[in-house]
Amino acid sequence: MSLGSGLAKGLAITLRTMTRRAVTAQYPESQPELPPRSRGVIGLFEENCTVCMLCARECPDWCIYIDSHKETLPATTPGGRDRSRNVLDRFAIDFSLCMYCGICVEVCPFDALFWSPEFEYATTDISELTHERDKLRAWMWTVPEPPPLDPAAEEPKEIAAARKSAEKAAEKAAEKAVEADGGEGGG
Repeated sequence: MSLGSGLAKGLAITLRTMTRRAVTAQYPESQPELPPRSRGVIGLFEENCTVCMLCARECPDWCIYIDSHKETLPATTPGGRDRSRNVLDRFAIDFSLCMYCGICVEVCPFDALFWSPEFEYATTDISELTHERDKLRAWMWTVPEPPPLDPAAEEPKEIAAARKSAEKAAEKAAEKAVEADGGEGGG
C-alpha cells in the first residue's frame, strides 16, 4: 500500500462525512430520550434507612456521609426490655466524588437507595455537589416504577412458603369454625 492510497482513503472518508447531514441534539431545548432505568443520581427513601452504614462502608470513593444517634425506646410490654434504635441525623452524597458505580444501591438490604434518571444538577461551585438528605429524598419521587414481573417466571420461594402457611392457617381456622358450629348445634 502506497502513501497515496492511504491519503486517498482518508480524503474519501472526509468527503463522505462532510456530505452527510449532522445529527446534533440541541440539548437544552430538546430533552434526550433516556433508556428505561437509566442511572442519573441516587435517591434516598429515608423511611427504609436503618443507618446500617453498609452503603458508606462499601462505597469505593467514600462519598457517602452518614451521621446518626441512638434513641432508647421504652418496653412495649410490662417487664420487657427497653430497645435502642439508630436515628438518621445526616445522609449526604458528594457527587463530585461519586463514580456512579451503584454499589451502594446494590448493597442496601432495606431498599433505601434507588437510581433516579435525573441528570441535570450541574453547578459551577464544586461544594454544591454534596447533596443532603432533603435533596436526595426529593429525587426519590423521580424514580420510575420497577419493571413488571415476568408472568412466566417461577414464583419466589419466600412468597410460595408464605402462601402455603397462610392457606394452612385458613384451613385450621375453618376446621375450628366447623367444630364450633357442630358442638353448638348438636345439643
